[in-house]
Amino acid sequence: MKQQSLLLIVLFGGIGLSSLAQQSSPQTTGFLTENDVAVPMRDGVVLRADVLRPKGQGRFPVLVYRTPYGKEFALKDYPTFRHALERGYALVVEDVRGRFASGGEFRPYQNEGRDGYDTIEWAARQAWSNGVVGTFGLSYPGAAQWLAAVENPPHLKAMVPAMTFSTPQNFFYAGGVWDMSWMEWIWDNMAPDVRVKNNLFGPKTYDEAIAAWAKVGPRMQNTLPLNQLEELRGLAPYYYDWLSHPADDPWWDWCELRKRYDRVHAAVLNLSAWYDDNYGPEGAATNFAGLLKTRAGEADPQTHLLLGPWTHGSEETGITKSGERDFGSAAAINYDEVILNWLDHYLRGTENGVQKQKPVRYFVMGDNQWRDSDVWPPASTPTFYYFENNHVLSTEAPPTATPPSSFVSDPAHPVTNRYDTSGAHDYQYLAKRDDVLVFDSAPIERDTEVTGLIRAQIYLSCDCRDTDLWVRLLDVAPDGTALNLMSPGLDVLRASYRDLQRGRQLLTPGQIYELNLTNLITSNVFQKGHRIRAQISATFFPNFSRNLQTGELESVSAKMQKANIRIYHDAEHPSRIILPIVPR
Repeated sequence: MKQQSLLLIVLFGGIGLSSLAQQSSPQTTGFLTENDVAVPMRDGVVLRADVLRPKGQGRFPVLVYRTPYGKEFALKDYPTFRHALERGYALVVEDVRGRFASGGEFRPYQNEGRDGYDTIEWAARQAWSNGVVGTFGLSYPGAAQWLAAVENPPHLKAMVPAMTFSTPQNFFYAGGVWDMSWMEWIWDNMAPDVRVKNNLFGPKTYDEAIAAWAKVGPRMQNTLPLNQLEELRGLAPYYYDWLSHPADDPWWDWCELRKRYDRVHAAVLNLSAWYDDNYGPEGAATNFAGLLKTRAGEADPQTHLLLGPWTHGSEETGITKSGERDFGSAAAINYDEVILNWLDHYLRGTENGVQKQKPVRYFVMGDNQWRDSDVWPPASTPTFYYFENNHVLSTEAPPTATPPSSFVSDPAHPVTNRYDTSGAHDYQYLAKRDDVLVFDSAPIERDTEVTGLIRAQIYLSCDCRDTDLWVRLLDVAPDGTALNLMSPGLDVLRASYRDLQRGRQLLTPGQIYELNLTNLITSNVFQKGHRIRAQISATFFPNFSRNLQTGELESVSAKMQKANIRIYHDAEHPSRIILPIVPR
């Protein structure tokens, strides 16, 4: 679920910054701390930050870290701050607006652009600052960096936004389908502090919220319409505001990064993972490409891309196992070393090897090796795998006339994801469902690498006004184990949002539509004897909301309809998945 690793930061309640200083190792006791320093925003709201810096009268480069999870918990949980102090940085660790010690109303993400700009420029003006500012952080703190950066603060020189987004279309929604993990994110992370501040009934700590979620979570997830969820009423008004804005609403432009890369002048290390939460590495790859385009012709575009095999969280980058798949010791990196080396080079001018690195580094699953490249994606050959009758995935074009494959989708009984964590999991159990289609290749005759952007081109009809299309790519071992190659979210498209730029267009029952899924991305070697599987369904719950299939949105309606869905795979309608095969 969203923020599943960062959720852990609130486990460390009840410890203040002075306690942190007392517990620091001897190498880090020589720094000064100021608690709850006032940082004024342009509208008069005062945010609060803890400021840490080396002792002495010097001026230091500053690292800004902004979080909704509690600054003192972040300082206790993450060693990055201690390592930054050891390298001679001053730190500004700030509660975002409306959270913990900071004033104002918390509306997730919506104030982080202006507030981030104001905080960065405030840090640059302080007597202990040399005017050079960098930022770092993962997930929400990563998004906060981007939203500030597109406001173009003049003193922001370098940033490392890890495991975060590029567009609301792959963050709040995915292919037009609502991301259900926001519900649990609010319940676990945001709601307890609100209850404490307002003396409201319900869980007031993270541990209490987790325990309560086990009981109330399933009921909350099954609530329809979505906007009738009562458990967050009075705790998170922004959640209901979000639901009132469908995927094609221009209202979401406030958090659209893809139009604003020309406003970012900082050096940017884009870091993400193949199994990163419900949005995967798309954000990092898209942001990297966008920056490169706007910086074309520069001797040093000052942007790199790092993609690993991990799940969501900085500590996950040091773990070699993602779900049920172990990638070996090579998979682990030293997160602090990577991000601080980047910041050292672009904030301090340190010649530490960053300038010699290739701009792209990615981990090839299956081979379990890192690759360095000048470009992303690497050169590949688009290879067509066509869907056929009898659940076959073939490189041969389909015959002229062949009947479609079909299944019945019932949103009242959706395809259910039995796993509540990210990572590689065995989904062979789904092949037994009547509402799931699987298409398998023949056993691979030699190791085959798929790296880069994957496209699914599917011809579909249904006897309904709308449906969702999931096309999941899996690696099937000889023993039948079927492992997903990415987290759910990039492999779904709502049929009525097949052309998001034109807005929502309901289906005409019985008419055949071409649906294109273009956000799938991975790097995996299908080993000799394995099979490539394309798995098709119309639901994947509770990761994402259910299409009611009536034409009404699940945000405002509860009326559901079964639907007969046909997938066509004849010469005129060659449904296929297009894989980027890398020469070996």
